[in-house]
Amino acid sequence: MNEIQLERVDFEPGKSFKLFSPRLRNTFLWHYHPEFELVYVEADAGIRHVGSHISGYTQSDLVFMGSNLPHLNFDYRLRSDYHQIVIQLRKDFLGSAIAVSPEFAIINQLFKKAAYGIAFHGETKALVTEKLKALADLNSFEQLVELMKVLNTLAHSDEYTILNADDISLQFFLKDKIRMGAIYEYMDANYNRKPDVNVVAGKVNLTTAAFCRYFKRQTNITFTDFVNQYRIDIAKNFLMQNKNVTETCYAVGFESLSYFNKLFNKVVGENPSEFKKNRLI
Repeated sequence: MNEIQLERVDFEPGKSFKLFSPRLRNTFLWHYHPEFELVYVEADAGIRHVGSHISGYTQSDLVFMGSNLPHLNFDYRLRSDYHQIVIQLRKDFLGSAIAVSPEFAIINQLFKKAAYGIAFHGETKALVTEKLKALADLNSFEQLVELMKVLNTLAHSDEYTILNADDISLQFFLKDKIRMGAIYEYMDANYNRKPDVNVVAGKVNLTTAAFCRYFKRQTNITFTDFVNQYRIDIAKNFLMQNKNVTETCYAVGFESLSYFNKLFNKVVGENPSEFKKNRLI
């Protein structure tokens, strides 16, 4: 099933949050749920698709998402070993206290920003990662206390990126009759060949022009940009598995090494050789 799905989250009796480590790399789960969600994933490189935002992450990602914000599972099609920690919070996690207690004012602002999706980096990500990895060894009350510390750290941080410029309307995605999964499925099978916009448009029963308009509206990038982003994310995986730059270039479907180097630098911020050297130390 490739259309957007409502995920039904079950909580243990007497708990206001759910802590787990899903492994869904072979599953396309384009979904939403009323619960807030904090995701931490460690992997060579992966895809981050939250609302209309599509980008890649390298080595790790930490993202906080608000209620009913559509997103793809962060471990989709990961090509090497990985670890993931997910915390889902009841929509009324802090009840009415979050709106009326002055002590929660900054956390309330964090929850409001989460409607757009927030990716954290730098020292904030490092500090929170350490706390998240320790949660499994604590009892429920201790987990709750540490979770509040995590939220406080995130709320006070200035090391973050807002992923969507506008509040994402769930209805915008629910009304979408195109199955985004069909596009990802096509890309996963054809990234190393020559992905053809005409073919993928036909798969979702649109003319090429209509598909291009649709895709830009849904993701804020062109299909060509998506193809390049997808290929570069896979290239990062190959490089971190110690493949050489030339081998990687052709393995992900590029025909020109110079163009691959130029595009990789544009997307990642460093050339492939530098990227590999800096991460295989």
